Amino acid sequence: MAIAAHNHEHGRPHADADRPIKRRLQISIALTAIIFIAELAGGYYTNSLALMSDAAHVFMDVFALALTLAAIYIAELPPTETRTYGLHRVEVFVSWANSFILILVTLFIFYSAYQRFGNPQPVETIGMLVIAVIGLVVNLVVAVWLMSYAERDLNIKSAYFHVVGDAAASVGVIVCAVVIYFTGWLFVDPLISDLIGAIILVGSFNTMRDASHILLEGVPKGIDLGRVIDDIKESNGVSGVHSIHVWSICNNVHALSAHLDIEPLQRSRAGEIFNEVNERLAATHHIFYTTLQAECSGCDTNDTLRKIAHRERGHSH
Repeated sequence: MAIAAHNHEHGRPHADADRPIKRRLQISIALTAIIFIAELAGGYYTNSLALMSDAAHVFMDVFALALTLAAIYIAELPPTETRTYGLHRVEVFVSWANSFILILVTLFIFYSAYQRFGNPQPVETIGMLVIAVIGLVVNLVVAVWLMSYAERDLNIKSAYFHVVGDAAASVGVIVCAVVIYFTGWLFVDPLISDLIGAIILVGSFNTMRDASHILLEGVPKGIDLGRVIDDIKESNGVSGVHSIHVWSICNNVHALSAHLDIEPLQRSRAGEIFNEVNERLAATHHIFYTTLQAECSGCDTNDTLRKIAHRERGHSH
């Protein structure tokens, strides 16, 4: 006996509930984009590689915030006949591509810093300091705005840590400007550039790795497959689990398919068992897309098998 059941409860928040964070994200994106342009132009004007490196880091923040906002809008879109999971995977593809580009930018930063170690360039420290301080203030404001939401949303939490990381990079640029102003040690500028570049490289690599894991449909981070199986088997009537697959549609939307071995005396409760399993998977593992098939290994299937064999022999005549 085989019975299939599907659960496509997405667990998505209502649009009205998302309105406050949407507004905060929109303002945060606008402010951070202004800082990106200011640091990029300021880095060129002051001849500071450290400031331009921080501009690249700020670009990561702009992208992370924009991706978080896009994810909220995408989650509100209904699936279609041609895209049954909606457009959740868009954010994964874009995230991978953005990280790849930032890795190339980081390699250019390292190359430029290497050249400046051998041929130090003068920098305009006052302008560098002013722009870095403004950038730090904006990053702190954005971080405070996002802090309360970061505790309950993984995408916002990721964007929050991006902003905090850039605040730390801005502190590095401020220290760089002060040190050069008082000591004239021009090598500090490419040194800070390398440090910021390393931060960007690590962050981009981690993002690419996570995105690749999702695209390759690996088991989501934080989900223990053995524990998932144990939780399913806790339901009364489930004697075994096999052919189980768990994967992610995007960062925090997970799916599962599995065959459940239902005890012969519990076959009439298959629907009730499915509901119980779905509720447990959603509450414990944040898995809302499920496809469950019930099987009965202890049932007498000889009659069914004989009928199938007879039909197959009949077709072969």
